[in-house]
Amino acid sequence: MEKKKNSTIDELSINSIRMLCAEEIDKAKSGHPGMAIGAAAILHTLYTRIIQATPENNQWYNRDRFVLSAGHGSALIYTILHLCGYKITTDDLKSFRSFGSITPGHPEYGVTPGIDATTGPLGQGVAQGVGLALAEEYLRAKYPNIIDHYTYVLCGDGDIQEGLSQEAFSLAGHLGLSKLIVLYDSNDIQLDGPVDACNSENSKEKYESMGWDYDLVKDGNDCDSIEKAILKAQKNHKPTMIEIKTIIGYGRKNEGTAKVHGAPLPHDEVLEMRETFGGNAFDIPKEVYAFYQQTFQKRGNASYQKWLENLELCPKEQKEEFNHVMKDDFTIPYDQILTYFSLDCNQPTRKSGGILLKEISQHHLGLIGGSADLASSTMAQCEGEMFTKENRLGRNICFGVREHAMAAICNGMALHQLRPFCSSFFAFSDYLKPAVRMSALSKLPVIYIFSHDSIAVGEDGPTHHPIEHLTMLRSIPNVNVIRPCDANETREAYIIAMQSKTTPTVLVLSRQNLPTIIEKEKTNVSKGAYIVSKENDKTLDGILIASGSEVIVALKTKEILENKGYHIRVVSMPSIYLFQQQSKEYQEEILPSYVSRKMAIEMSEAAHYYSFVGCFGAVYGIQKFGKSAPGPVVIEAYGFKPEKIANEFLKLEKVDFIRYVK
Repeated sequence: MEKKKNSTIDELSINSIRMLCAEEIDKAKSGHPGMAIGAAAILHTLYTRIIQATPENNQWYNRDRFVLSAGHGSALIYTILHLCGYKITTDDLKSFRSFGSITPGHPEYGVTPGIDATTGPLGQGVAQGVGLALAEEYLRAKYPNIIDHYTYVLCGDGDIQEGLSQEAFSLAGHLGLSKLIVLYDSNDIQLDGPVDACNSENSKEKYESMGWDYDLVKDGNDCDSIEKAILKAQKNHKPTMIEIKTIIGYGRKNEGTAKVHGAPLPHDEVLEMRETFGGNAFDIPKEVYAFYQQTFQKRGNASYQKWLENLELCPKEQKEEFNHVMKDDFTIPYDQILTYFSLDCNQPTRKSGGILLKEISQHHLGLIGGSADLASSTMAQCEGEMFTKENRLGRNICFGVREHAMAAICNGMALHQLRPFCSSFFAFSDYLKPAVRMSALSKLPVIYIFSHDSIAVGEDGPTHHPIEHLTMLRSIPNVNVIRPCDANETREAYIIAMQSKTTPTVLVLSRQNLPTIIEKEKTNVSKGAYIVSKENDKTLDGILIASGSEVIVALKTKEILENKGYHIRVVSMPSIYLFQQQSKEYQEEILPSYVSRKMAIEMSEAAHYYSFVGCFGAVYGIQKFGKSAPGPVVIEAYGFKPEKIANEFLKLEKVDFIRYVK
C-alpha cells in the first residue's frame, strides 16, 4: 500500500485510536483488533471532516447517520465516539465487552450514545443503512426545509458476501438513494483466510451494474483521499460505494493476515505499542481531544444551530405535522375511522387487514411499507402511490422478491422514526426471521404482516404450508405474535400494532374466508386470551384453546361435546405474548387450574401451548409437513374436524385436583 503523509494531528489521532482499540480488546481478552486498527483512518476522517452530528443533541432528527455494519469492529466506533464527546467515558472503554457495560461486543442501538443501529450479524447494517436513506428521501421530499442529511455505512468483505446485502444494494440502486454512501473496508482478509479463497468479484462492475456509483481509494491511511472520495460521493445522483484498500491489523506483527481478525493481539505486543506511543494505558493526548472538539463538535453544533434557525422559518402546520411523524404521537380516533365488521361478514383476515391498513394510513403519515412482490395476495398496502425515483412521497414500497432485505430495511426506517410495515406469505418468514430478531433486540415497532397462515393454503403444498413458524416467532423475546380469529379481532390487532412503541408486531392472517364470530364490542385481543363461548353456572368439564381459523373449529367442537352433556369453555388466544403479561388472577380466571381437561387446537407445531394445557391436557397440533391438495381436503386429512377433535378430547382424563392437595 502506498503510504501518504497525513498532518501531524491526523497521525497522532489515528495512532491514539489504534492504541486505545488494542488496549480495550486486550483488557477484555476478547474482540476483533484487525479491522479496528486497519480502518482507523477511515472513521477518523469521516468524523473529523464530514459527519454532521452533535453529542449534546444526539437524537437530532437531521443528523447524519452512521452505521457500522461490520459490527465486530465495535472498539473502533466506541473510541471515535469517546473522542467526539459522546457520554462514553474512559471507564466505559475499559469495560469493553463486560456485563452491563455500554460498550458491548457489537454495537447496540439505545445502549451506547451515538450508535444509530444495532449491528453484528453481517449485512444487517447495510440493509438498515438503506432503510435510513430511504426514510430520509421520503422525509426530505415531504419536509424539504427540515430534513436533508446523509447516511454512511462502513462495511467489510463479510458484509458484502451476505445475500442480505446484495438484496439491499440492488434495491437501493434501483431506487436511486443518492444520499447513501457506503465505505467498504477492503482488506482482502476474512476470518478463515484470504478473501480470494471464496470471492473473486469485480466490485466496480458489480455495483455499477446495480445502479451505484463506484470509487476506489487505494490507500486507506490517506485521509485526504478518503475525504475527497466522500465529498465527490455527496454530489452523486446515485448511492455510492467507496472501496477503500486497507491492511488488516496495520502495523502489527501479523498485519495482513487472518491472525489479527478475531483474536486479541498478544499482550506483550500491546505493551510494546504503548511503550512506543508513550503515556499510561488508555491515555489520550490532550491535543487529540482538542482536535475533535474543533472539528466534529464545532461543525456539528453549528449545523444544529442553523437547522434550528431554519426550523423557525417553517410554517407552524408543517412543523407540527413533522413532529407528529417523528414522535409517532398522532391522536387517531380508531373507533371512528376503522371499519367494524358485522357478524354476516365472511372473508379472509388478510382482506380485513388490507381494509384496515388503508384506513389507518390516511391518518398516520409516518406509516410506510410494502411487500416482497405479494401485495396483491397479502393485501397489505397504504392508501396512495408507490415510492419511486420519480415519486418520493409514495408510501407503498415495491420491495421485489427480497424478503430479508425488506424486513431489515424496515428496521432502518423505524430507526428514523417512521412506522414501517412489510408483508409476505407466512411460510416465507423463514427468509426474514433474522431481521425480526433485530427488530425485537432494537425495540423497533415494525409491523410484520403475514398471510396464508396454515395448511389451509392448500394446493401450493408443503413448501408454502407454515408448520413451525408460529413457534419460531413466538420464541423471539419482545415479539408480539397475533393470530386473529376473525375480522374484528384483526381490527383490534392492528390498533395494538400501531400503539406499540418498543415491540415489533407479527400479524398472522388467513388466506381462506373466516366467519366473523366476535361482536365488535366483545373482542379482547389486548388481554392476549379471553372467553368467546357462552358461559353458565355449571362446573367446567373442559376448556378448548385456539387461535386464528381454529377458533370456529373449537366452537363447533364445543357444540358436539355439550350435546354429550359436557360443559365446555372456548378461549380465543390470539396473542400468547400479551396473555403472559396479564396478572396471575386474570390467567386463572380464563384458564382455571381446577380444570384438568384443557386442549389447545392449532394448525401448527404449537409447542407454546403446552404451558397452558397442564400435564393432564393436550395440544392438538401438527408434527409433520403439509400436502398439496385443496385446503378443505388437507384440513380434513390432518384431522381438524370438530368430530375428530371432540373424540380426542374425550380421551383426556378428568382429574380431581383435590386428590393432589396434601
